[in-house]
Amino acid sequence: MARGGHRYPLILYSYTLNRWWKPALWSGIFLLLLAAGLTLLPVWLPQYHSYILSDTTLLVVVGAGALAVIGAIFVALIRKTAYVRPMKTHLRLATPLFGVNISYKRIRQATCMEMQRLFPPERYKGWRRKFLTPLAGETVVVVDMTAWPISRSAMKFFLSPFFFPDRTPRLALLISGWMDFSTEMESFRGEWLEAQRRPAHTPQADLLASFSKKH
Repeated sequence: MARGGHRYPLILYSYTLNRWWKPALWSGIFLLLLAAGLTLLPVWLPQYHSYILSDTTLLVVVGAGALAVIGAIFVALIRKTAYVRPMKTHLRLATPLFGVNISYKRIRQATCMEMQRLFPPERYKGWRRKFLTPLAGETVVVVDMTAWPISRSAMKFFLSPFFFPDRTPRLALLISGWMDFSTEMESFRGEWLEAQRRPAHTPQADLLASFSKKH
């Protein structure tokens, strides 16, 4: 089997960024147009000599607008790059700013269930409920672990709260192709578990085995 399996995009990651990059882009464009309009206003209306904003303030508005546009483009480019990938000895979870390997030794089991069972929308209010409602019927792969690969707080800094069903070491993976992912991960994990059960081959063991065969 290959060293690593397929990369399965994290829907939750792209879904989150999709909600932010367009508003950020339009906000940046608005600020740039506002700064341009205020700068060119005396040219269009020579009789208008009121200085509403200073040059420094205009530069701040232009800078904020440019940063918003650049940030929005960056987010749009990376929003589909987060993934989870089964490997020979571990599960790889990666985003553009964060990555962690989860050893199969830590994984107890992986189960599938609907998103609304883990995070009932009626439990939340405001933007959280609006965020969850479209995802309620999606299937999630829940990875149950013996312990976190790194601290939970560190993982929560880079991942959405909806990766964490509760405070126990479990990860909710909302991914594309969850059936293929489950099959592939269990195949890799099964091979790894089988390898752990085999007796280790050491030079001493091989020497004793060959000596036993001769006698």
